[in-house]
Amino acid sequence: MKKFFAALLFIANSLIAGKINIAVAANVSYAIDELKAEFAKTHPKTKVQVTLGSSGKLTAQIKHGAPFELFMSADMKYPEMLYKEKIAVTKPVVYAEGALAYLSTKKQDFSNGINLLTENRIRRIAIANPKTAPYGKAAVEAMKNANVYDKVKEKLIYAESISQTVAYTITAADIGFVAKSSIYSPKMRKYKEGGNWADVDPKLYTPIKQGVVILKKGANNKEVKAFYNFVLSDRAKSIFKKYGYIIQ
Repeated sequence: MKKFFAALLFIANSLIAGKINIAVAANVSYAIDELKAEFAKTHPKTKVQVTLGSSGKLTAQIKHGAPFELFMSADMKYPEMLYKEKIAVTKPVVYAEGALAYLSTKKQDFSNGINLLTENRIRRIAIANPKTAPYGKAAVEAMKNANVYDKVKEKLIYAESISQTVAYTITAADIGFVAKSSIYSPKMRKYKEGGNWADVDPKLYTPIKQGVVILKKGANNKEVKAFYNFVLSDRAKSIFKKYGYIIQ
């Protein structure tokens, strides 16, 4: 009898399952498919609709009424803003800490660290827009702290998001500041650590603590709450680690 009622409960949950609409910072684009697949193991009937973009632009869309129910930001600034304005209904929580890396399609000598950018053969440096993309802001901070920003600022080419920065780095620049997570995607495995990419010294920029919140539109949606809990779970953390994120 217990098995019968358990089966009825499973069927009932399946029937009411639907779609959740989430806004996700572009740097998570490389891990999001694996995150969705893992979530689907326990919520097979829930469709997770993802919109990717820079955290600043997604925040602007949320403020203007975009139908997002959950927001995974690239930093804590934007979810804290939304929580303060009562657009988010949960206090921002860190789900992962991002890392910044240099990437080049050409083999580079990274032994001099960020000073590599000042060399004459480095003519174009891709970077995400620091006004809307936290990874772009971190890149500018790193250059300024290393006293190379004024020497290289004329070389900078700006992308709208960190994922677009990767595209610019591969097609139009000599080197770029990218989210380390991008390097762990299957398409990027041909680029080798120490030759094509290296970590930016984390002492040069403020830790990129990425925050998640449930938004007002998802306040009463049990499936949104389930995905929120999943993002903070050990199952999700193991995936974030796999993509180069730092988990505290």
